Amino acid sequence: MSEQHQLGPGPLLNAAGNLAEAGFAYSLVRHYDRNLIKAKKSRIKEWDYYYIGNAEYGVALTIADNGYMSMASVSLLDFRKKKDITVSKIGLFPMGKLKMPSSSIAGDTIYENKKKGIELKFLHQGNKRRILCNFPKFDKAGRTFRCDILLQETNKKSMVIATPFDKTRHFYYNQKINNLVSSGYAKLGDDYYDLNKDTFGVLDWGRGVWTYKNTWYWSSLSGKQDGHYIGFNLGYGFGNTSRASENMLFYDDYAVKLDDVKMDIPMFANGKDNFMAPWHFRSSDGTINLTFTPVYDRHADMNLLILRSNQHQVFGTFSGTFTLEDKTIEIHDLPGFAEKVFNKW
Repeated sequence: MSEQHQLGPGPLLNAAGNLAEAGFAYSLVRHYDRNLIKAKKSRIKEWDYYYIGNAEYGVALTIADNGYMSMASVSLLDFRKKKDITVSKIGLFPMGKLKMPSSSIAGDTIYENKKKGIELKFLHQGNKRRILCNFPKFDKAGRTFRCDILLQETNKKSMVIATPFDKTRHFYYNQKINNLVSSGYAKLGDDYYDLNKDTFGVLDWGRGVWTYKNTWYWSSLSGKQDGHYIGFNLGYGFGNTSRASENMLFYDDYAVKLDDVKMDIPMFANGKDNFMAPWHFRSSDGTINLTFTPVYDRHADMNLLILRSNQHQVFGTFSGTFTLEDKTIEIHDLPGFAEKVFNKW
């Protein structure tokens, strides 16, 4: 394993608006302050993203203030029927008006559109997080989507990384909290989705100033097997990660820092990615050896020429091993997702 630099406490940015320190941590030891950013407000990107799901269905919810645009997005995914419904509401030039919290530890993230009756709330309730949504006319039939989900943290540690870009005043500060135990429900009209048994969530909390054009690869799993909580965060593709990767394995109360990862996505004969064929995950030191078997590809391509977001978020099951210094952890057919996203934003 190459050197992985662990962050110390202090402010995230220095007086010039650059990262004071790059590296990883197990909590938000560096303090994010939007007022210290030196880049244009239209380039600041802040989001909270939750995914909650099991082997049969899932819910993804986003509230984002991306400077020139705001977004509240909800997806209902049914892996049995191989379909999803995704609805996003876009606003122009919020530039901080959503008042996204400066930490994931406290503060509520709320989007409301009273004219359309839309409410999306991410609320803190002690060591639990509550997600509430009311979204009228969610599908073509005019049905309302509702959810009330309570998420209980199980991990004592999380994946935190402060990543610089090779451009001054550009950075990404990110936290992933895996293995959130879910209780609650989602409803689309009279269709009921039980989000209690064998259902887990992950929080993707991100703040930063991104470069215009980039591609990322991200994979996440949260679950329970043989009485143990197991989760991981694996990703790469953007920024300068010479000081640390964002790869981490969670096993009950333990968090194990991992080095590199490569997601081998199969290709068609024409050279395009074959997202629905099995992927292979590997690392140069042999620690990671996983096979990802896709079930459903949630593909969206928003192409506005100057702006584009081409997303393949693929859901499926993982099997394989993590070979650590003191033990080998095996996983068998646990549900999770892997994605490849290209952005011009």
